[in-house]
Amino acid sequence: MTRNVARFLILLRKMRRRMPQVDVLRVWIVAVLIGIAAAYAVIGFRYAIDGVSMFAFGATEASMTSGASSLSPWRAWAAPVLGGLVVSAMLYLAEKFSWLPGGRGQAVADVIEARAVAGGRVSLRAGLAAAAVSAVSLGAGGSAGREGPAVHLGATIASILNRKLGFNAKQRRALLGCGAAAAVSASFNAPIAGVLFALEVILGNYALSVFGPIAAASVSAAIVTRIHLGNFPAFAPPEYGAISNIDVPLAALLGIICGLISSGFLLSTEKLTVSVREFAQKRNISYLLLPPIGGFIIGAIGIFYPEVFGVGYEAVTKALNGDYAIPLLVMLVVMKCAATAVTLSCRFGGGVFSPGLVIGAFIGAAFGAALGQLLPGVTASPVYYAMIGMGAASGAILGAPISTTLIVFELTGEYGITISLMVAVAIATLITQYICGRSFFHWQLSRRGYDLSEGPQGIILKTTRVRDVMEAMPPGSPLAPDADRLETRQSLGDALARLNDAEEHGLPVVNAENRDQIVGYLSRVKALAAYNKALIEDNIEHHT
Repeated sequence: MTRNVARFLILLRKMRRRMPQVDVLRVWIVAVLIGIAAAYAVIGFRYAIDGVSMFAFGATEASMTSGASSLSPWRAWAAPVLGGLVVSAMLYLAEKFSWLPGGRGQAVADVIEARAVAGGRVSLRAGLAAAAVSAVSLGAGGSAGREGPAVHLGATIASILNRKLGFNAKQRRALLGCGAAAAVSASFNAPIAGVLFALEVILGNYALSVFGPIAAASVSAAIVTRIHLGNFPAFAPPEYGAISNIDVPLAALLGIICGLISSGFLLSTEKLTVSVREFAQKRNISYLLLPPIGGFIIGAIGIFYPEVFGVGYEAVTKALNGDYAIPLLVMLVVMKCAATAVTLSCRFGGGVFSPGLVIGAFIGAAFGAALGQLLPGVTASPVYYAMIGMGAASGAILGAPISTTLIVFELTGEYGITISLMVAVAIATLITQYICGRSFFHWQLSRRGYDLSEGPQGIILKTTRVRDVMEAMPPGSPLAPDADRLETRQSLGDALARLNDAEEHGLPVVNAENRDQIVGYLSRVKALAAYNKALIEDNIEHHT
């Protein structure tokens, strides 16, 4: 009997030692499932955009520019206006049923927020509603990208499996990255870029423990996409001729230009968004009127410049083929920036990566064509600089130079531009960060009260609440009206500042609803201990 008990205990110890390995295997298996499911979701999302686009312009999203050009002006103008009305109705219903709080679409910034604040959780209803709003927005001609909503959709799928299978917070964040990587991989047929996008933008670290599952999800998504849509790059640029030594410094100059224009785009979008919101509040205008107003403006631009409609990949192909003259390319840069700023500020759904690619392609093509006239036969063709501009502008706007560089490689299948592209992307990103101080995603998050540029310590201080670390107490005597106190919903950073200002070792905690009734107590020692513990856990997660 004693021997059997001993054997049983030994077996239990062996099983306990193997539990971490079983857990890792479970994460890998779920990562592959996320990759497959996200790929099918992205394919369905693209078909939904095509369905709306066929109704609106008589052409799929891939040929929206040609479709809009063949329509009468009033019909091309009416498409985004009617699309705006549909988007307004969808936002109203989504807010009424609490699917999209605040009546706005969701994209990459919401996934970053879920990773940093919500423990890797994304609402299923919000994910489906945001995808539907974005499909209508992009199919009706809204000037935005499909990759942002696709990333949110992939993160939604990951979050569903997270909830069903009971993963811990660290695993939930890793699997959230798997969903984002799979979505990027499926959208661009770019599995390597999908991995680096998830690590660089969503998770903000390159820990070895998350690299494997994210790679598995990204590769799985790419395989599914290639089975159904084929294995070829999104763009097939023509030959760009020989590259000389002068092309690298000229690419650096192009990086400066892209950085300045990207900064202007970000600042104007931010200013317009804030101005539209303040104007609507002062005039008591419902946000539901913003999408049709935005559609009116986008349609008016699109009558003359149909290249601004939708994702814009057809326009990129034409720019790579040299179909646009320099004056038109310059005008298209201005109009695409304006149409995208209006789209994003008027609550259409969509992301900014595709607009960044389009704007960069126009800038690079114009730059290369100008060089061809000034230095004939000396520099590479405009195609070369158009591809570099794609990476420089989009990398600067997203604040993701590494993954953006690889996306351009995988989109075009051209690796001969490696040195020039990296130089241009680095310079453009540096200039944009210097002028704007943050990427588009971090600007969106700052409007919601989260400054992730401060690093993990800032996130911990802003997202940890007093109720999470206080010592609960039974109801006691009411506090004196002039006594110092903390509220349960205050952040840990606010609590530490209050303790420092009051020069107290600890303070009683109350609820916002009843500021006289004590519900807990928070000491300075316990607050600092909770902060230090969270920092240590975050450091372990980021480096293992």
